[in-house]
Amino acid sequence: MRPLDVDEPTAVGPYRLLGRLGSGGMGRVYLGRSAGGRTVAVKIVHPHFALDEEFRARFRREVDAARRVGGAWTAPVLDADPDARVPWVATAYAAGPSLAAAVTDTGPLPAHTVRTLGAGLAEALAAVHELGLVHRDVKPSNVLLTLDGPLLIDFGIARATDGTASLTSTGVSIGSPGYMSPEQILGKGVTGAADVFSLGAVLTYAATGRPPFPGDSSAALLYKVVHEPPELGELTGGIRELAEACLDKDPSARPAPADVARRLAPEGASRLVAGGWLPGPWWNRSAAAPSAS
Repeated sequence: MRPLDVDEPTAVGPYRLLGRLGSGGMGRVYLGRSAGGRTVAVKIVHPHFALDEEFRARFRREVDAARRVGGAWTAPVLDADPDARVPWVATAYAAGPSLAAAVTDTGPLPAHTVRTLGAGLAEALAAVHELGLVHRDVKPSNVLLTLDGPLLIDFGIARATDGTASLTSTGVSIGSPGYMSPEQILGKGVTGAADVFSLGAVLTYAATGRPPFPGDSSAALLYKVVHEPPELGELTGGIRELAEACLDKDPSARPAPADVARRLAPEGASRLVAGGWLPGPWWNRSAAAPSAS
C-alpha cells in the first residue's frame, strides 16, 4: 500500500481513505475504513471517465453485476455511488496479493495451490454464468490470493449474455491481450466459454510463471491467441490436459466451469482450502503486499 499523495482524496462517501492499493485503466483502488471500523477496498474511477455518460452506464453495470454475484470466491460489494461526481464502489477488503504480483515475486505456484486456485475460480465462474453474466476479464491481476481462498474480482466489463450493447467507445480495453478468448478478439458472440478460455490461461500462468501466449506487443499476443497453439511449458498430467481443454480455439469444445471445478476438486474447493492451500514460506513472502483491482 502506498501513502496518499497530496492531490488524492482523503475520504469518499462515508469512508476515510488510508492509502492507495493500486491503479488501472478504469481508476484507482484505495484502502478505506468506515465510521464503524470496517476495512474496505474503494474503487474510484478516473475523473475524465466520470464525464462520459457511456462510461457511467458501464460502471453502473459493473456495480449491478457485482452486487448480483455472490459466493465464497468473489469479493462482495458493500456500497457504491455510480451517480456521484466521481463514481465509486466499495467492496470487502481481502488481504492478499494478486496472482500476478505473487508469481512475479515468488515464481510459479505449487501444484496443490494451482489445483485449489483453479477449483475456486471455476466455482466462481459457474456462479457468474448462472446469473446470465460473463466476466470477460479473467486474468492474473483480477485474482487475489487470500488465506481463505482465491477471489475473483473486478466485474468492470462483465456483461449480460442476452446481446445487450457493448460499451467500447470510451477507449477502455474490453479484455486483456493474452488472456482474451479468440472469439473476443474476433468480435464474435461471447459466452461463458470465453471465461473458461481465460481460466485456462490463468492456470498456465500460475503453474509455469508464464502466460500461454507470450509476446512483446498486443498485436503479437492477439495473433497468437487466434492462430497459434498455447505454450504450456513444463505443465504435465491432469492440469496440462485441463488447460489444453480450456484453451481450445472452439468455444463449444471447452468444458463448463462446473466440470472444471469437479475435475480439480470433486469434494469442492472449500475442502482444499480448509486443508491449507498456501504454503507457509511462500505466503509469508507474498502477503506483505496486499493488492486490489
